[in-house]
This record gives sequence, structure tokens and C-alpha cells, in this order.
Amino acid sequence: MALPTYASPLERVWHYTYLVICFAIFFFLIAPIIVIIPLSFNAEPYFTFTPKMRALDPDGFSLRWYDNLLTFGMAQPDYPRDANWWADVWRNSKWVNAAKNSFIIGVFATIIATVLGTLAALGLSRPEMPARRAIMAILISPMIVPLIITATGMFFFYSNPCAPLAWIGLEPACGRLAGTYLGVILAHATLGVPFVIITVTATLVGFDRSLSRAAASLGANPRTTFFKVIMPLILPGVISGALFAFVTSFDEVVAVLFIAGPDQQTIPRQMWNGIREQISPAILAVATLLVFFSIALLTVVELLRRRGERLRGVTPS
Repeated sequence: MALPTYASPLERVWHYTYLVICFAIFFFLIAPIIVIIPLSFNAEPYFTFTPKMRALDPDGFSLRWYDNLLTFGMAQPDYPRDANWWADVWRNSKWVNAAKNSFIIGVFATIIATVLGTLAALGLSRPEMPARRAIMAILISPMIVPLIITATGMFFFYSNPCAPLAWIGLEPACGRLAGTYLGVILAHATLGVPFVIITVTATLVGFDRSLSRAAASLGANPRTTFFKVIMPLILPGVISGALFAFVTSFDEVVAVLFIAGPDQQTIPRQMWNGIREQISPAILAVATLLVFFSIALLTVVELLRRRGERLRGVTPS
């Protein structure tokens, strides 16, 4: 906001001091993320700026680490890049397989988290719901409790999900979820549900309840009212919550380390293994791609927020 012409000298000093403080905070938050982008184009296998990079010598920059994302783990990485080469990438490249696992797990975890979180938010938004605050605290606890504790609990529970039933004399035959895709999906859905609940609940705060009563007075049953009246208005919040749940799943590494087996290698776990076993700037290339992917998702969230404000008759600021 520009300074008014009648601002006093003290107000002008505070205005520019405030801008400097905001820029410093912005730099403090963004600099560690931005610095990895040029480093991902390093021609040398280092995590520092080489003399050629500092001198802006073209020989100091390369796409070798982005190419390594395709060739790492391939059976024949040096073959001509024809259809067979790309088929080899799809089958054997470790980074590509990790990306496939991340998307598969993320999509299914997002679906489960969005359905459960939306239903929970709808129930918690009703004024006649008993013990709403206590239930809300329990449902969002995975976002508050330290993740290492949540991951440890899920590991022991998923290793023998029927153990609680054995305490009361029931020992049904059920398999362990640890080390399976289903176990990882359920774990990620558990971590994503709180984000959906909070986002959808915030959207329902501005929802006009008289619309539901008007639909009922016109003969609409509850199912029709939900899909024709409520859902279109809260859809931006639902999609925003789903995006947050997907990002949570896509970036999660602690629960994966505890629950996933060798076949459920995701991008964060592959990055973790790369840091532990073989330090390579290919990790920086993956991080750069994830930064741009996150920016795209945040842009979608902001567009949905503005659309939701327009639907509720609020002018976006």
C-alpha cells in the first residue's frame, strides 16, 4: 500500500522499516528453497557453487542430474533413446518408479482423506453435534502430535491390526498392513484427513444454512440438497483440502520409513536413501521439480479460494 501524501516523517520511516522487515522475513523463508534451483544444474557432482558457476561459465552448468533421474537404475541406459529405451525407463528407473508410487499412493490417500474429512466437517459444522470440540481435537490430532509418535503407533498397529480384538478373546484371521500399499495409503490418509477437515470447516463457516432449508421446503430430499446445493458451494474448499492432503502424502517420508516395504519406494524415501547411501546432486534436481510442482498446487489453491469467495459474494482482497 502506497504512503499517503500527508504521512508524517515518522510514518514514512516506519513504512520503509516495515518493508525491510517483510523483505528480510521473505528472504529468510525463501532463500533455502531458491538456492537449490541453480545448484541442480551443476555440471560437477558437488553441492556447492563451483568457480565456473560463479563466473557464469556455460561449461559449469549441465542437465546431467535431470538426465540421471531417468537413467538411474536402468538396465541399458546407454542405448539409443527410442521406444525401447523409454520402456526401460518406465520399468526400471528408480526415480520414475518412486514417482509412480508417490502418485498412486497420493491419489488413493487423497480420495480417502477427502471423503472422510468432508463427512467429518459436515457433521462438526452442525450446531446440534454433541462434544464437537473434543471430537475436532481428536480428528486433527495427527497434525498436532509429533509425526514420529504417530508413525510409530501406526507401525505397531498395522503390523498386527487384529491385536486389540485378541484382548477380548477374538482372534480373526487378518493380514498385516505394514509393508503393503494399502497400509501406506491408509497411513497417508490418516495424516491428510485433518487438512481436509480444517479447510472444509472453514468453507462451511460462510455457508448460508437458509439455502438448505429452502431446498427442503421445495421438496428436495437430503441427498439432492447435498449434491445440488451444498456441494457446489463448498466444492472449492473440498478441492483445496484434497490438494493439501495430496501434498501431505506426496511429501511424507517418516510414515513411509516405518510402514512401507521395499516395493513402496516413494520420492521422499528415495531422496532419503540417496542422502544416506549415495550423495548425488540428482536429489537437488528432484527437489527443484518438487518446488515447481508445489508452486503449481498453491496457485490452484489460491484460484479456488478466490472462486469460493466469489460464490459466497465476497470480493477477494
